[in-house]
Amino acid sequence: MIRKIVVFICLLPTVLLPPVLTGAQQPKKIPLIGYVSGTGPNDPEPGIEAFRQGLRDLGYIEGKNIQIEYRYDEGKVDHLPSIVAELIQLKVDILILTAMTAIRAAKQATKTIPVVMTTTQDPVATGIIISLARPGGNITGFTTLSKELSGKRLELLKEVIPDLSRVGVLWNPDASGSVTGFQEYEAASRALKIQLQSLAVHAPKPDLESAFKAAVKDRAHALIMIRQGTITGSQKAIADLAIKNRLPLAAEGAGFVESGSLMSYSASDTDRYKRAAYYVDRILKGAKPVDLPVEQPTKFELVFNLRTAKQIGLTIPPNVLVRADR
Repeated sequence: MIRKIVVFICLLPTVLLPPVLTGAQQPKKIPLIGYVSGTGPNDPEPGIEAFRQGLRDLGYIEGKNIQIEYRYDEGKVDHLPSIVAELIQLKVDILILTAMTAIRAAKQATKTIPVVMTTTQDPVATGIIISLARPGGNITGFTTLSKELSGKRLELLKEVIPDLSRVGVLWNPDASGSVTGFQEYEAASRALKIQLQSLAVHAPKPDLESAFKAAVKDRAHALIMIRQGTITGSQKAIADLAIKNRLPLAAEGAGFVESGSLMSYSASDTDRYKRAAYYVDRILKGAKPVDLPVEQPTKFELVFNLRTAKQIGLTIPPNVLVRADR
């Protein structure tokens, strides 16, 4: 007897499983930038917006493909080392620093995190870098080398006020940058036969009223304020007091003129902060700070506030006004 064996083949639907990836691509890390400002969050320096614009021009959108941690010293210079230390603890990819105290703190605290500085001081003379062409470390950026500009500001003030013989200088003696700045004005004033009057103010609450009373008492013909966090954070109050006391006020940045100062002669703040964004871009693309020369400005601005001139009863000579950029 022949038996038939029937074999049933059950066809099950095939489930295709994705291959196991041994080296799966991880989400790309968004660069984190630490930015330390010398003012406060409610009175941000114009450089912040210029820096942001510079990043946007290079394709970086904050919150999308780049993150920025902002910190403000609000004129309290002694807080800067701890602020820098905090950002280093956050493992930022790049530090953006303006105050020399912050730059020194970063130089001591890290040899690996790139630092982009925008300073008015000479970073070679202050020992921050080896040379402008070859910085030699993790710090690069931009310097305005303000020594030459100090003399030029006094010259311009003398052209605006022909009988100028005494100038009050608002500065913070607790900040190394201000000390250097005051020394630069002293050297320039001797050559121009102008007497300087020291009007020192201190953080965190500069006594501006007393400084102006001293300027008026000693018959200063004009004032200059040295750019530093304590001064920058009080720029509107200083300009208002200068107008109230009918004192021509010269500044070290166009933003001060927008706040009411009479005049400014300086490197373009917009340009230098946009260049900081350029350095960020180069470093994020693999360049090393040691290979990026420290730049100096090529554009300078002479800016006047004609409304302020009218309020203090001053007529700016036409031969000076015609040279103004704004």
